[in-house]
Amino acid sequence: MASTSFNKKHPMYKGVRCRSNKWVSEIREPRKSTRIWLGTYPTPEMAAAAYDVAVLALKGGDAALNFPNFVSTYPVPASSSSADIRNAAAAAAASLKKAEHESSENPINNNRQSSVNNDYVEFIDEEALLNMPNLLVDMAEGMMVSPPRMNSPPSDDSPANSDGESLWSY
Repeated sequence: MASTSFNKKHPMYKGVRCRSNKWVSEIREPRKSTRIWLGTYPTPEMAAAAYDVAVLALKGGDAALNFPNFVSTYPVPASSSSADIRNAAAAAAASLKKAEHESSENPINNNRQSSVNNDYVEFIDEEALLNMPNLLVDMAEGMMVSPPRMNSPPSDDSPANSDGESLWSY
């Protein structure tokens, strides 16, 4: 009788569920029993972006997000009222839809679409960032260097006869 997709949570995105073959998003207000309805969207990614904006507004920058790489592109609500959060969430979802639409029309922009769909993680070249082009090679060479040789110990192994020589003096 009921559709198999009725009220089904999305397996990957927080704050998103399927309802009558559409994706809805809502969030519970902190320390309250009320929820803020964020809207109904055609794709789960749009609903997830709406949730991200709301959770950022309500819980701050430490909140767990669906798309952490897109934080800088999300609109900020004018206030913490449910209406302002809902409007900002809808704007984020609309901008995501626009980005997906543009990338589907232009094959050059397909990287952005795949980053949205696959929760893209940007690669950072730490060697270039730290201006150390051979960092890993130098580290590997360091492992090949033999340790310094210690002079033969005196015949009496007591520390008093070591003449101040120890492993840490090198």
